[in-house]
Amino acid sequence: MLLQASGIAASVNPRALTPHSKRGVTEGQHAKKRMRTLARSRAPHSQYATTRRRHRYRERFHTSSFASAITEGDVTAGEDPVVRQAAIDALGNMNGTVVAIEPTSGRVLAMVNQKLALSSGAQPCSTIKLSVALAALSEGVIDKETEVPLGRRSRMNLTTALAHSNNAYFEAVGRKLGFEKVSYYAHQYGLGELAGYHIPGEQMGAYPEQEISSKLGGVGKMCSFGEGISMTPLQLGALVTAISNGGTLYYLQHPTGPDQVANFQPRVKRHLDIEPVIPELSDGMAGAVAYGTARSLRLNFNEESILGKTGTCSHAGTRFGWFASYANTDIGRIVTVVFLRGGRPTFGPKAAEIAGRMYRNLYDHNFFVAGTVGIFPAATVEKASSVSTQQE
Repeated sequence: MLLQASGIAASVNPRALTPHSKRGVTEGQHAKKRMRTLARSRAPHSQYATTRRRHRYRERFHTSSFASAITEGDVTAGEDPVVRQAAIDALGNMNGTVVAIEPTSGRVLAMVNQKLALSSGAQPCSTIKLSVALAALSEGVIDKETEVPLGRRSRMNLTTALAHSNNAYFEAVGRKLGFEKVSYYAHQYGLGELAGYHIPGEQMGAYPEQEISSKLGGVGKMCSFGEGISMTPLQLGALVTAISNGGTLYYLQHPTGPDQVANFQPRVKRHLDIEPVIPELSDGMAGAVAYGTARSLRLNFNEESILGKTGTCSHAGTRFGWFASYANTDIGRIVTVVFLRGGRPTFGPKAAEIAGRMYRNLYDHNFFVAGTVGIFPAATVEKASSVSTQQE
């Protein structure tokens, strides 16, 4: 018996001799430990998900995207009635402004909601990319096909970056250019100065004298969505006018009566040396409308070629939506700037949609047909070539 007991004891796991109550406590402790570990592994994810659902950041806007009586006080006697009505109908009740310009003369054909159009402006958002792209092309930093590395496996060229408004691309290009060159070209293109010629009430926006703080993103953020810059619809319109006409930066003029229309004389501010690089820029602007950020324009209009650039950003509880474009036709060429202020319904693609409605209205009124109302007289256009450059 003793030998048998000794043999059994020698061949059995000592834990088998542990009293049942003690084994139960031990197994319970292990089970609890495993459950606690499992709970901890799951808790952070579920807690994070709950936190995201309950506390996800949502930007709060304090400005309405809609307004009434926005045309009140507008001076309209010298505007083109067809263009003005098309702009009013397209804008509807959105809180914004539409400025239409004839790019062969600098004449403002229509300016809806003049209080906003002539104000101190706003952050240009991604429309600043036009200025940066022209600067980089002019400096030879890039060409249309230059692929800029955006990450370990991502590269992009100018056409795609403009069409899809890629911030990382323009941050990289802006840093390569440096603030001094970015600022120089921006001022050449009319930022930081009055765009109009003796237009009452016009303000000039603001362009910083030095690079913004690195905490705000430095020159990269200035070049990707205009951080620290204030641009007016007229300034953007003047720049796009120069792009569309081959490099002539006109003073914008807003006739206030039939006599001023009859005696209109274009005034050239300066000639920009951008004609050789415009084709490299225009592919990206065309791509924005065809398949990029401005494709909502095509919901309303696709009969003529439209080139443009959107912009969306927000500041101090107000969202901005920009779209600057021109109709790339030999007849009825026109530059249109749509600028919106408001909340969540306000953004660049909405501005492009409004521009599409305006182009549709113009097309339906035969604006893009030779000899119709809305086309500036050819005799006046010819004057532009003989007008001396004026610096004021």
